[in-house]
Amino acid sequence: MRRLIGSIACCAVLTGCATTRPAFAPAPWAQRLSELEHASSWQLDGRAAVSLGTQGWQASLDWRQRGESSEVHLAGPFGAGAMVFKATPEGISLNGAPPNADVAAQLRERLGFELPIDSLRFWLQGIPDPNSAFELTRNQQDRALQLTQAGWSIQYDGYMPNHGDLLPARLVLRRADARVRIAVDRWEWPK
Repeated sequence: MRRLIGSIACCAVLTGCATTRPAFAPAPWAQRLSELEHASSWQLDGRAAVSLGTQGWQASLDWRQRGESSEVHLAGPFGAGAMVFKATPEGISLNGAPPNADVAAQLRERLGFELPIDSLRFWLQGIPDPNSAFELTRNQQDRALQLTQAGWSIQYDGYMPNHGDLLPARLVLRRADARVRIAVDRWEWPK
């Protein structure tokens, strides 16, 4: 009898010491795809490293999405080569100038490749651009692993938890001789 009481007491103590952690169950792909496609306000802070053949550069990357408008801040070490471009339904503007048709060519010249701004806002979230055909492979957590779209190949190398979901933390974009590695340090996502 003493042994039984001792066993019950031991189990009670161990049960009291156990911590319960809610199971993390991210939403299934179809549900989150719709939510992310229609996300109207989010931002990320991170870093980008670009390789173009034998040339390359690095920059901090701050992306602010507000509805259909994207605002992107890029700056090299110590702010070198800093630029801010905005993509809105009216067009693309660079460093506060009004939108005009020459900005896309200026961006291509400064970056060394044509930045797929309209698609990139979706790719950063880990989903394909809903406006064009794509091929997609998902990982074991039902998130994008490999995406091919608009001539670009996007590899998702890591995700980070954010408000009950998993958002990309590391991705690599490739097209011809251009390779863009993006590391996200922080997501700000509406709850």
